Amino acid sequence: MKNVFDPRTQVQGQKKEQGQAYQHAALPDFVTSRVERYFHERVQQTWGGGHIMRGRLPGADALHLSSNDYLAIARHPDIIGRMADTLYADGSGLLMSAIFLHGECPLLQFESRLARYMGAESGVLCQSGYAANTGLIQSIASAQTPVYVDMMAHMSLWEGVRSAGAAPVAFRHNDAAHLEQQIARHGQGVVLVDSVYSTNGSVCPLVEFADVCERQGCVFVVDESHSLGTHGPRGAGLVVDLGLESRVAFRTASLAKAFAGRAGFITCPADFQEYFKFESNPAIFSSTLLPHEISGLDATLSVIEASDERRTRLTSNAAWLRDRLTELGYNLNGSESQIIALEAGTEQRTIVLRDALESRGIFGSVFCAPATARNRALIRLSTHAALTDAQVEKIVTVCRDIRAEVELDKWSSTRRLGDELSQRRRNREPHGASNAVAA
Repeated sequence: MKNVFDPRTQVQGQKKEQGQAYQHAALPDFVTSRVERYFHERVQQTWGGGHIMRGRLPGADALHLSSNDYLAIARHPDIIGRMADTLYADGSGLLMSAIFLHGECPLLQFESRLARYMGAESGVLCQSGYAANTGLIQSIASAQTPVYVDMMAHMSLWEGVRSAGAAPVAFRHNDAAHLEQQIARHGQGVVLVDSVYSTNGSVCPLVEFADVCERQGCVFVVDESHSLGTHGPRGAGLVVDLGLESRVAFRTASLAKAFAGRAGFITCPADFQEYFKFESNPAIFSSTLLPHEISGLDATLSVIEASDERRTRLTSNAAWLRDRLTELGYNLNGSESQIIALEAGTEQRTIVLRDALESRGIFGSVFCAPATARNRALIRLSTHAALTDAQVEKIVTVCRDIRAEVELDKWSSTRRLGDELSQRRRNREPHGASNAVAA
């Protein structure tokens, strides 16, 4: 097999044609073998020489269902105008860690405003949702702390457990009873869940988990990345919607979803805010958000607070599409949100599904390992508030027309759905009915 890191290899493609050649240090086998294995096992053997993430280029009339801009506000003039004005006036501001900021600076003011909006005493802005999760877990757990993680929780939560040197203890997805069994076995610790799960759109039964955490004395952490802005009063999230503010110790969120920006946030007690900023490695060793990012987020919050009609439309679009796809025989794996997953199973079947959708103008997001289990790859359709009735109907029509082409009946998720329906029917039968003999 060709060594793609051979130091004699010149840059391929356009740069080579321009007469530019580059040299780099030779890399040892423990590096090159991993890269070569990726190209051989995944690109060549599994994907047939193509790339699972790179299908067709969308045309002008394509329907984009790959963005997390659920409220369709990314190009809102109030947001863009505020960002442009600040960038023109302040440039990039002071390029330094946020630990040096104090006084009445815009970042600290926005932290306070966002915390109040979420019904929290205080909060911390981070560079991303990933940084918020890894920094938080690193700051509250240690090698002696069991950390209980839903098996479908976002990778940043798992990474936070690793960075803390803590022991991760998985529990079955959305299964509060199994969580309690694990706590009984391993002891008091930290519990990590997503409010809305990003791969399949399922919603966490937060009240049940809050009950378990209170009974067992555990710290309850909820990642609201896919519910902040879309759920609850004025979009304040599922925790607020359920009245759980006093029962959830920490909430985290990526502000790159409904907030259409680039940052992360943690709700916390006031004294924890100070502690976090000087104990969390991502907070200490990363530069602060830039002034135009802060002003953009501040404008976005105002837009989101006033977006009840957009939230209603988003909820309606998602419910309509979920119902219609379920009628067509798709197993949506318990989605109750704006995220809808078509789980083809193998990566090869997912490529077939991707091509069938894209050839008809529907562009979703491919999810495969490590974002999913190896044989549970899927296309995620992220609905949004700007979808018209005609566009939703087009999605339904396309998904109806491609069922034979993608061999929907052979998907493992379809078989699971059939098994579940059969079990439900058996559970509804009177005792002994299945053994009855016709007279």
